[in-house]
Amino acid sequence: MRILVSALEVSSNLHLKELSKHLEGVEFIGIYEFEDQKGIYTPKDFSIMGFIDIFRKIRFFKSILKEMCEMAKEADKVLLLDSSGFNLPLAKAIRKKYPHKEIIYYILPQVWAWKPWRVKALKRYCNKLYGILPFEIGMYRGRAEYIGHPLLDEIPHFKTEVSEEGSIVFMPGSRKQEIKRMFPLFCEVAKELENERKVLVIPHQFDEEKIKEYYGEIPEEFEVVSDANLALYEAKFAFICSGTATLQSALIGTPFVLGYKAKTLDLWIAKMFVKLRYIGLANILSSHCGGGVVHQEFIQGECNATNLLQSYWATNREEFFEKIQRLREYLAFGSSQRLAQKILE
Repeated sequence: MRILVSALEVSSNLHLKELSKHLEGVEFIGIYEFEDQKGIYTPKDFSIMGFIDIFRKIRFFKSILKEMCEMAKEADKVLLLDSSGFNLPLAKAIRKKYPHKEIIYYILPQVWAWKPWRVKALKRYCNKLYGILPFEIGMYRGRAEYIGHPLLDEIPHFKTEVSEEGSIVFMPGSRKQEIKRMFPLFCEVAKELENERKVLVIPHQFDEEKIKEYYGEIPEEFEVVSDANLALYEAKFAFICSGTATLQSALIGTPFVLGYKAKTLDLWIAKMFVKLRYIGLANILSSHCGGGVVHQEFIQGECNATNLLQSYWATNREEFFEKIQRLREYLAFGSSQRLAQKILE
């Protein structure tokens, strides 16, 4: 079987890697990259952040969309992961050109946050819809299925008790713009944490040239690693930029604080359209399962060294652990093996 894949995000490719373990003999083509496998394009080609960057690359996206649509002819099925800004127009184009081609959408777009009209489009252009957040399924009125959360497949070890020992982890993101905004602040925070083991997690796909470009000179006090799961498991606290890593840390059982800074214009546009009380996925999920706020969030001007450090010192580890236990139960199971079975049907 040959599957046309569109996985634009680094996190989507981690999920795809896990899925591939259950799809023996299946060939991927399209947009993806994990281990020694890659498509005609990879997430590096789509590394943008914010509305302004998207506008600058519209012509580039359109050319790739056309190329992917042509490649669909060679595929038995189409698998789209997240990234609805690109994948939804791709689904529409493939459906128009090849009406009988099976299109599977995995990791549904966040219609509960903004652009609810995408529900109708997804139902129209895709054959199968699989979500990784239990509360979003009801919005599709019987057309979507909760398939499990991929992080529960990818995390090898979960903490079973409260721990006050370990390192301090810093995760300033995976995109150039967010790293350049958050890493200097995290360096400032690290200076105040004397006699602590400080670990900087850098995405495994970054080479030396990119690390130099994105981070500049990394202070010697940081131990640099690429295994986020291990780093978080060995940590007693983490400072994390918004993203999948926040839920990752929560599920592993490591307390953390979320810090995020964006371009002023991007933030203004987001506030116009996105109606959310929290931006951290752990907080969003916890609010749906009755767990309340799991971690503190500091955005823009409030995202400073003083607030981040106060959050670290004031963390109630017992309360945090109680809440993440409920979160684990809410998500229940992983998705890779279940999704593989659905694809092979």
